[in-house]
Amino acid sequence: MIILRIQSSDGTKRVEVNPSDSTCQLFENVHAAFGLNTFAFALYRERNHKDEIRSSKSRTVNTVGLKHGDMLYLAPVNGTVLFPQPSTSSAHTNNTPSGEPVSDPSTTAVSVGAIPRCSSANIQEDEVDTQLWKFDGKIQKKRDDKLCRHNSNGCCVHCSPLEPFDEAYLKEQNIKHLSFHSYLRKMTSGVDRGKFLALEDISCRIKSGCKDHPPWPRGICSKCQPNAITLNRQSYRHVDNVMFENPNLVERFLNYWRTTGHQRLGFLYGRYEIHSDVPLGIRATVAAIYEPPQESSRDSIKLLRDDREEIVEQLAANLGLRRVGWIFTDLIAEDMQKGTVKQVRNINTHFLSAQECIMAGYYQNKHPNPCRFASTGYFGSKFATVCVTGDASNQVHMEGYQVSNQCMALVRDGCLVPTKDAMELGYIRESTDKQYVPDVYYKEKDSYGNEVPRLARPLPVEYLLLDVPASTPNTPQFTFNTDINKRHFPVENRLVDGHIQDFNSLSSYLSQFTPPEFLTAISDFHLLLYIATMDMLPMREYMEPLLLAVRNKSSEQALEWSRSEHWATVEQLIAASNTSPPTSRPGSSAAFNVPLKMFKLNLRGMVKKT
Repeated sequence: MIILRIQSSDGTKRVEVNPSDSTCQLFENVHAAFGLNTFAFALYRERNHKDEIRSSKSRTVNTVGLKHGDMLYLAPVNGTVLFPQPSTSSAHTNNTPSGEPVSDPSTTAVSVGAIPRCSSANIQEDEVDTQLWKFDGKIQKKRDDKLCRHNSNGCCVHCSPLEPFDEAYLKEQNIKHLSFHSYLRKMTSGVDRGKFLALEDISCRIKSGCKDHPPWPRGICSKCQPNAITLNRQSYRHVDNVMFENPNLVERFLNYWRTTGHQRLGFLYGRYEIHSDVPLGIRATVAAIYEPPQESSRDSIKLLRDDREEIVEQLAANLGLRRVGWIFTDLIAEDMQKGTVKQVRNINTHFLSAQECIMAGYYQNKHPNPCRFASTGYFGSKFATVCVTGDASNQVHMEGYQVSNQCMALVRDGCLVPTKDAMELGYIRESTDKQYVPDVYYKEKDSYGNEVPRLARPLPVEYLLLDVPASTPNTPQFTFNTDINKRHFPVENRLVDGHIQDFNSLSSYLSQFTPPEFLTAISDFHLLLYIATMDMLPMREYMEPLLLAVRNKSSEQALEWSRSEHWATVEQLIAASNTSPPTSRPGSSAAFNVPLKMFKLNLRGMVKKT
């Protein structure tokens, strides 16, 4: 038995080892002595990190020339953080076991960390999922007078109920994708009733903790190497429809583009409900659109840091809402007099660009779907993407999408990037010293009709897309203000004349309503957010009774809150602000201002689309 001294940035420790032990055993002893959680480190004879001792099962400590009392120097590989860092440090370093890149949580980068593993028994499924599990999902058929030979109480092969995943029925109803719960019923319809069903997310990362070789890029083996991926069109989708409660929601969102000619992005807040048009389907019902801080132009949108994101989420939760998707515009005016727009997205160009697919994957990874059959407790996402663009008739039109679970994995692990000159093509990164990327393939038909695999460099993004119909109901619904004839309160983060939130706009808006109409006046998501975050007198901590009144549509509770001293103070401030002349923001753009009757949203034929 000999003793070796191991010097590291955390101090020096003595490690005992037998001369006949392999160097791999030496690494394990060092790992145990320092209490490390990764083997992503190297040992050197020299202080300047030269003359490395490699981990091997065939070479012994005596073979590499180590003697009793020798000093070795421990250093991390690929910048791995081996020892805890002070919490006051603002630097974000790489501390993954195999040297994979990690994302900075303070930025809106297009990669997020892996979902932590947890017991599926502790996962709280969404309410809509709990409701759907109570249904058998069978599609009832009427008695056929020509084929059925039994009375009205009987049943035969011609009128027996169909399974929710019946392909003939879905094709007949023009439903492109299975609902997720139909897919689960299909997977649990066998003899074992899904006893051994386990939904696993794809991983593009090297498995950590392999002791048979040095960490990447010094070594890799079949046990820790991720498998190659062949992209397939996903047969199911987690949400089957995006329904805006009323056309006024989208019209209000589009007013920014009508005023400035610049594109706009917003987050959809609503709830998940049962969608009866698709067997065991789920619908995202949108009640409000929140517009985060952003810089936009005719061709681009840049999201800025949102300091109020936590307040928005809490406000929505108190109203019974949650973030269910995101929406953005891609509109170019064609004829200002006719109110037509150009069709820039179609089968010959693209439906979503690679960058937009990556953003959709990023948001879907941020909002995972709880699932009882997933080993991590989460599988896929219900988060939807809606694009407002021009259709074949040059009218403003909404198109909804999701990206597949395979795309989510590629985005999460930082493998998918956009191309520079072709927006309809993505590109799979090549492996580097910092990151190992598995091979990704897709299949296409050659000139003889045979399916042949192609390396996804580049990658057509239609292999990653799922259609999700976006529509409005025949009968409008209203979670918030039902009086569409009154002037709306300005939307947040719009730095344009007539769209700025201040006390003057608050006073002007409230002056349209009488005191008994206080609930109608206050039932506006943008107004509630402004009241909660006012610079002069933030009301966030006093608003819980008001939000409960808006959620329950209780006029009595709302009027009672309006008599509180907190709201009385706001009314006094409003009265004081009315004594000074209103000011307008200099330098605002009105060159693109057109009548609001132009560029109307085309909703014909969108309600029944599945």
